Amino acid sequence: MAAETLIAQSVDVHVYDAMPSVGRKFLMAGIGGMNITHAEPAAQFITRYGDRKNQIAPMLEQLNAASLRDWVHQLGFETFVGSSGRVFPIDMKAAPLLRAWLHRLRHAGVHFHVRHQWQGWDAQQNLCFHTPQGAYFTKPDAVILALGGGSWAKLGSDGKWLPLLAQQGIKVATLKPANCGFNVSWSDYFQARFAGAPLKTITVKYADKHDVAHEKSGEIMVTSNGVEGSLIYAISATLRDEIEANGHAQIHLDLLPQKNIDAVIQAIAHPRGARSLSSHLQSRLNLKGLKVALLREVLTAEAMNDPVQLGNAIKALPIVLNSTRPLDEAISSAGGVTFTDLNEELMLTKLPGVFCAGEMLDWEAPTGGYLLTACFASGRVAGNGAWSWLQKNQLN
Repeated sequence: MAAETLIAQSVDVHVYDAMPSVGRKFLMAGIGGMNITHAEPAAQFITRYGDRKNQIAPMLEQLNAASLRDWVHQLGFETFVGSSGRVFPIDMKAAPLLRAWLHRLRHAGVHFHVRHQWQGWDAQQNLCFHTPQGAYFTKPDAVILALGGGSWAKLGSDGKWLPLLAQQGIKVATLKPANCGFNVSWSDYFQARFAGAPLKTITVKYADKHDVAHEKSGEIMVTSNGVEGSLIYAISATLRDEIEANGHAQIHLDLLPQKNIDAVIQAIAHPRGARSLSSHLQSRLNLKGLKVALLREVLTAEAMNDPVQLGNAIKALPIVLNSTRPLDEAISSAGGVTFTDLNEELMLTKLPGVFCAGEMLDWEAPTGGYLLTACFASGRVAGNGAWSWLQKNQLN
């Protein structure tokens, strides 16, 4: 997006990518459907950026969700709004969109250089790259760094740039997993039987850092290591921060959100005769399979046979999260270049003429199109900032 912004001003633009082809994480984002942005009202949209909403808001003034949809349409692809408000290209795919975009950029004059791994600056302030042909040096009039975060290193965003900027005195916050799964100490039996199983139609209850209670409904995925899925990703920042502060986090699962506690306890207390508890729970509450196994995983045998304790657990089953899954498994990352070291045009104040964009900035957002939207918007801001810098210094 930065390249597109600059090439429109007839700037000579070169894009260097460490990978054999560009946009690999963009393609990964399209697995399962290219969720490009979200259609919710702007006032709600900006809240998705949490503590960084004040930094992201000015970026969205340059490129917001509506203008991003228009951009997709200009590339020749229609979009639609899904039932959850998420916006997708009509064919749900990332590859055709990326191909069309690269074709347009190349036709406009953007030069792409792949297999160029950035190594920092030399003493003469040349950019240094490692390539299959050996070392390569260049000294452009302006530089935009869009080096990604630290998740999915095999796609190029390996975080190796952090020490390169730290050496230049740039303040960089440690990269952390965002939109990530969490480790839970399941028993061997539970792991073997239920890893990979979805836990549907539930509500997750949790408290934020201000101890305010929240609830979110949907489904999660049980893994051999713990839990993941869209419902967990949506609250992962809060859970991650709680683990950092307290060594663990706790969520409560309402396994029957459609029933109140009194109805649940009454159903359990109904005489079951010779039926097993599992049969009784299935007959009276339609509880079976994974949900019953979760109850047995957490509760003692005594609690399982006490209608009040069991009923309360069905409505608020405590699950202890021990740690996040590794950064490289996360959908995205938090941390990166701090906004205190950037001006409003995303130029590094300690390195005039060097701009930063994308996930390498210190912000995070949930899935749902918010990540891509802010990445695109930051590219537009950095591109405009670089153009302003070139003009100001008569380098265009």
